Amino acid sequence: MIDLFYYTSPNARKVLIALEELALPYNLVWTNISEGDQFRPEFLSVNPNGKIPAIIDREEKLTVFESGAILIYLAEKTGRLLPKAQRLRAQALSWLAWQVGGQGPMCGQAAHFISHAARQGIEQPYARDRYAAEARRHYAVLDAHLATREWIADEFSISDIACFPWTRVSKGHGVALDEFPHVARWSNAIAARPSAKRRPEEDADAPFRAPASGYNNRQWEILFGRRAESKIKEITP
Repeated sequence: MIDLFYYTSPNARKVLIALEELALPYNLVWTNISEGDQFRPEFLSVNPNGKIPAIIDREEKLTVFESGAILIYLAEKTGRLLPKAQRLRAQALSWLAWQVGGQGPMCGQAAHFISHAARQGIEQPYARDRYAAEARRHYAVLDAHLATREWIADEFSISDIACFPWTRVSKGHGVALDEFPHVARWSNAIAARPSAKRRPEEDADAPFRAPASGYNNRQWEILFGRRAESKIKEITP
């Protein structure tokens, strides 16, 4: 049994999709990051960085944190979702690194300044434009790569699983997915897989949902370490 510390987010969704694809038994440990669950001692003993996702593999009696590391661990544990051929394996791992070091952080920052900060009345045009441009550049890189192949590493793998959830929230990055037709075709193909349709946050018994209309000041401070005041135009150190 694998415990997955879960909250509605692209990074947590990567691991959920992998567990579903691999048909591994798992238990969701709901972790409400907007209320500070990630800073409790019991969670920090699993991930000292205080971020989701993280897992505990009860069978192996070990913990793994950081989404990329978890995906590699699950692929190696099962011998699936990572190509056996050296060339394709190297390609899958390269794109996984691209995702955790580039696509995810840049799209995450774009979403922060375009969507989250804007809802709090915070306007920082330079940061917004900078990260929006980087997010768009990453979409273009992936689109060019997918122009000649069905999957990122020629067979469905953890690199596809890693990149996919971020493309499903493209609007928050200031991107219309159909602007990048190869990404859209690939993303829609993954969305049609049963593993990607699993959305536990939509279940009737889900203990909480991410707020659709933004965070209140207390939640904002928990998540981002700084109080948000309405109509702030600039934040100085």
